[in-house]
Amino acid sequence: MTSMERGRDAAGPRRDTRARVRVAACTALALAAGTLLSAPAAAAGENPGRFQRPVSDARVPGVAPLRADAGGGGAAFGARAAAAVPRSDVDGDGLSDMIVQDANGVVQVSTGTTAHELVYDDGQGSAYQVFKDVFATGGLRADGPVHFTLSASGRLSAYANDVYTPSRYWSGGGWQIYNKVFSPGDLTGDGVGDVLARTFAGELYLYPGSADGGAPLGGRILVGGGWGQFDQLVGMNDVDGDGIADLFARNTAGELFFYSGTGDAARPFEGKVPAGSGWNMFNALVSVDDLDADGRADLLARTVSGALYRYSSTGAGGFAPRVQIDTGWNAVNQFANAGNVSNWGKEDLAGLDTQGTLWWYLDRNNGNFSGRERISDVGGWKGATIAVTSSLDDDSYPEILQIRDGGLYNFGVDGTAYRIGGGWGVYNTLVGPGDLSGDGKGDMVARDGSGTLYLYRGNGNGTGFAAKQRIGTGWGQFNALLGAGDISGDGRADLIARATDGKLYLYEGTGVAASPFKAKKLIGSGWGSFTALAAPGDMNGDGRADLVARGGNGTLYRYDSDGKGNFKPRATVGTGWNTYSGLY
Repeated sequence: MTSMERGRDAAGPRRDTRARVRVAACTALALAAGTLLSAPAAAAGENPGRFQRPVSDARVPGVAPLRADAGGGGAAFGARAAAAVPRSDVDGDGLSDMIVQDANGVVQVSTGTTAHELVYDDGQGSAYQVFKDVFATGGLRADGPVHFTLSASGRLSAYANDVYTPSRYWSGGGWQIYNKVFSPGDLTGDGVGDVLARTFAGELYLYPGSADGGAPLGGRILVGGGWGQFDQLVGMNDVDGDGIADLFARNTAGELFFYSGTGDAARPFEGKVPAGSGWNMFNALVSVDDLDADGRADLLARTVSGALYRYSSTGAGGFAPRVQIDTGWNAVNQFANAGNVSNWGKEDLAGLDTQGTLWWYLDRNNGNFSGRERISDVGGWKGATIAVTSSLDDDSYPEILQIRDGGLYNFGVDGTAYRIGGGWGVYNTLVGPGDLSGDGKGDMVARDGSGTLYLYRGNGNGTGFAAKQRIGTGWGQFNALLGAGDISGDGRADLIARATDGKLYLYEGTGVAASPFKAKKLIGSGWGSFTALAAPGDMNGDGRADLVARGGNGTLYRYDSDGKGNFKPRATVGTGWNTYSGLY
């Protein structure tokens, strides 16, 4: 059993990437936080008491069920390579391998016979981070596929292949302007994998791959607009056997469309061809190239319950009947080469019970929570005013903030009470929905007693904010403000507000600091009957933020985002939640 340590101390980022160990195969010990309310105010660098969160006990399924004889209809990873270069042949056997990021942020690779962790070495010993997305493509280097990682703050990095420790050889910033970055394979016909990137406005750009040993990508080329209608874009490598990458796209209605690759960078796709409906039963669509050794790329699809299915391609945008190949894949947070807009920053729910003890629940990507873990001393937080925000640094853990004696403290920086600053006693509400300013760093909004709302732009370390910006008045009409991630389906962080008359409003994020929210949109009424609302992040694994609400009898309900700015019909999570005085 390994306990989890924060990868940062109060003085700033550590330079040891292995400073925190996150173990997927066990449940962490319940660790005491120390009682801040009775302790002296902590200055930066002081250590009044440890505060550590549990790791997920969810296991990524074993590799055996995914390996079978190529001719037997089973799902052999990669099987025979098609004309297209395999995108993720990590072990060099000519077969694409599956790369995933588990519920603890650990990246793993399954080669069909073994599975192990991949450690992406940037050569600088940087602080531990959880990547927002990971993908791979082939043809860029002779030593195997190039691994790409994308940070929440928009840094795309390329790594030379290694079975255990791929090493970074290129990195570039500014990629936070896109809500999806991925490689479908070779789109231009030169045998080199290319990258596609979609803006929040729905414009799709092609970055041609370069095998000259320098920067892996050339300048971008506009493919076209209107791609925001799709909630999943799945690069397939090669469906029709011509060596050119193809694409599947799904909209929120569950309709799937096939885009055949042309090999022309100026016009990389033919017109869309309908490929079926009902695909919204899946929360993730993934391609691991050719799985059944017929020379055509196939599709993997995961249900909310965690069942994984293989769809063998017929070669022209259609599929043979699906085959279930395993269960339990809700333990994966993000598949490499998946089509979804990845969720990042909060997948947790905190509950403060009536005795003042803090408990932690982890989302399981299947609509449910893990068993609760006590993460404080018994009664240690009684009377505390706290907020749980989306991650303010690069580790994807939410931050636990407390206002005490006018000071703001962050328990998420290193497990201790890191004091951010004073003057925060004027605020009655703190909310951290995620990045509101468009720089990829987690931000916060604060409401004072007059109903004025301010934006605090995060510094990316969870240790401070830029000067506050006044962004509106009249927010006193709401008795609940919350949010943790994207509800509207465009990839930007949004805010939910409940008025005193029980009406619920959505404020969609804009990504512009001066005006971070669009005009409010009424999305429901009758929400005044709930005694608590909370934003746990993405509960069902589709990449969109969800909501939980507690009824007067203690029943907790889940409201899943529909990707269009509304919620699907509620589902019951459980009963007995009246034990908590607050949910965060």
